[in-house]
Amino acid sequence: MPSFRALSPSLRPAARPKAAAPGTPPVASPVEHVMVDCGVYVDGERLPGPYTHAEALAKVREVEQAGREAFVWIGLHEPDETQMKDVADVFGLHPLAAEDAVHAHQRPKLERYDETLFLVLKTVNYVPHDSVVLAREVVESGEIMIFVGRNFVVTVRHGEHGGLSQVRKRMDADPGHLRLGPYAVMHAIADYVVDHYLEVTNLIETDIDNLEEVAFTPGHNIDVEPIYLLKREVVELRRCVSPLSVPFQRMQTEHKDLISKEVRRYLRDVADHQTQAADQITSYDEMLTSLVQAALAQVGMQQNIDMRKISAWAGLAVVPTMIAGIYGMNFDWMPILSWKWGYPVVMVFMATVCLLLYRNFRRRDWL
Repeated sequence: MPSFRALSPSLRPAARPKAAAPGTPPVASPVEHVMVDCGVYVDGERLPGPYTHAEALAKVREVEQAGREAFVWIGLHEPDETQMKDVADVFGLHPLAAEDAVHAHQRPKLERYDETLFLVLKTVNYVPHDSVVLAREVVESGEIMIFVGRNFVVTVRHGEHGGLSQVRKRMDADPGHLRLGPYAVMHAIADYVVDHYLEVTNLIETDIDNLEEVAFTPGHNIDVEPIYLLKREVVELRRCVSPLSVPFQRMQTEHKDLISKEVRRYLRDVADHQTQAADQITSYDEMLTSLVQAALAQVGMQQNIDMRKISAWAGLAVVPTMIAGIYGMNFDWMPILSWKWGYPVVMVFMATVCLLLYRNFRRRDWL
């Protein structure tokens, strides 16, 4: 699990407690077991730690009483219900939002609970592979939930990818941006996630280009399975990216009382990148639909060619079968039965008719 900053021994994640014996009440796991980092920021500068989540919020309130701007940013990785309830009680998070943060597989959305915004972002990661034909998965997804209040940011991450260590380091090195408050952190996380959308879409474009090159190469049969695989992955990617359009729009119109004008300017840039990624994904879906249609057309054409060949060979077999069927009837009086040249004449006649049919079929490209 990636970490934002090396933690002191007191804050390093401890080993999970062993399962209790039957009949023993379960022991609640402390929040520190799933806490990746916890930082207190005063006027854009991070204070030396370490802090627990409760100590960090208490420190922020103490600084605010002195007339200075401060907030706390904690990061959690896949907390359980007990751990998330502890965090929710300390920061005053709504129970419904806390429940969503525990149970993943949420649709990207933005919700407001009094003075707290709850933003759900879907993270994506490109799975490296040598060839699309051999791949079983191209895009894997995860989630990042962001609670943003007046003096706190709580991020909850699900999945093994999408760590925010790079965002934390970049923000720590930019006190001017941190002075904009907790919503500047929300912008930085959203910007990081959306930029990764563009990276993944560019990599998928390479896979689609390779499939197109194979599909339209003369004399090469198209394998439909990789096309369906990519189409499924593009659909999953679209479900991660497209729904974010509405939350970004609402940030600009409905929550001006919470988000400062300067932060909204930054968020507009993120929204532009999200729209660009969504447009690319839509175009990829259309391209893959065209590839599927091309593959089906090629299969249908190949079937027509096969049917023509089968029909041509069946036509060639009809002539000797018909003559053999006629002379196989048990009649006493039939033409040329008693003529000594009858057999050679019949054989030459059948061969001549078959050769004429074969030449005609070849001229029409049926054989």
